[in-house]
Amino acid sequence: MTAPLLDLAIVIPTFNEAGNVPLLIAKLDAALQGHEWEAIFVDDNSPDGTAGVARQIARIDRRVRVVQRIGRRGLSSACIEGMCATAAPIVAVIDGDMQHDETILPAMLDRLLQDESLDLVIGSRFVEGGGTGDWDHDRVAKSAFATKLSRQILKADLNDPMSGFFMIRTQLVRDAVPHLSAIGFKILLDIMTSNPRPLKFEEVPYTFRLRTEGESKLDHVVAMEYLIAIYDRMFGRVVPVRFAMFAAIGALGAGVHFLVLGPLFKELEFGFLVSTIIATIVAMTFNFFLNNALTYRDGRLKGAKQLFEGWVSFCVVCSVGAIANVGVAAFLYDAQSDTWAFSALAGIMVGAVWNYALSSRFTWGRY
Repeated sequence: MTAPLLDLAIVIPTFNEAGNVPLLIAKLDAALQGHEWEAIFVDDNSPDGTAGVARQIARIDRRVRVVQRIGRRGLSSACIEGMCATAAPIVAVIDGDMQHDETILPAMLDRLLQDESLDLVIGSRFVEGGGTGDWDHDRVAKSAFATKLSRQILKADLNDPMSGFFMIRTQLVRDAVPHLSAIGFKILLDIMTSNPRPLKFEEVPYTFRLRTEGESKLDHVVAMEYLIAIYDRMFGRVVPVRFAMFAAIGALGAGVHFLVLGPLFKELEFGFLVSTIIATIVAMTFNFFLNNALTYRDGRLKGAKQLFEGWVSFCVVCSVGAIANVGVAAFLYDAQSDTWAFSALAGIMVGAVWNYALSSRFTWGRY
């Protein structure tokens, strides 16, 4: 007997959602009666054992699959891996926190099956019949700002471009993958802005639910990742986003450099060369930890041992840049002793490109 054809895959990116896994599977089972579907949990090696909980269910329910990612994090990249892992012609993305309304999945699927010209269907909080539930005023205001900004990038009449709940033809995703940035947590924005042609879409209303299990992943770093994704879509082809972040942190590091150098040289009279060496080490340490937290967040180093080894590696591989920094600064200062600030800045600029190229390869790249 021939097995029925697979209609739909539901990709569920997770991190610390062990309590929600069985609840979500039960709700998908109830909502998708009469359809052939599979659920793909893409888990970023959750400490709470989310992947293990999903595997226990998968042993008795072959519609459930698990992709456990080691050393990689990020909602967008998790969604991409999950969408590329299915043979289903249509794929949906839904959060693992139970805040999206799985009962509208059949209606979303029906629209794609009925209209072959339609590319994707989006669950929307901001069309008639939809809502944000019990969001407070601050969260509503932030979402409205992000939505307005996203619509400027999309140049499409989409009411909820920040939605993380949508259904799309799988082949469109496969074709778009080489052009996706995989940055941040808004994969819909990435897909729609990467496609060479405007995608035809419809929005289906739903009301955003309150989380009942686990903890929210929304934080200031996630908000920053959204701004990074916007930057990538606007300017990423000119200046790659990772280099832009590294350079921005380098600029902050330059501020730290001067904050340390000025008092050492002017007030404590350590001498310009010694002051520059100390300031360079302090700035380098500052840059390492901030780059680890932000620029290389998707592969950041963790734990005392890894952080210490990473810091040592960062200092070693950037030594060429540091030597150039100190050498150029000292040379210029000796030539024109009244221009210590300019001398220090010139040294920093010379070392910047070396620092980025070498640290990307030998500090974070080796992991």
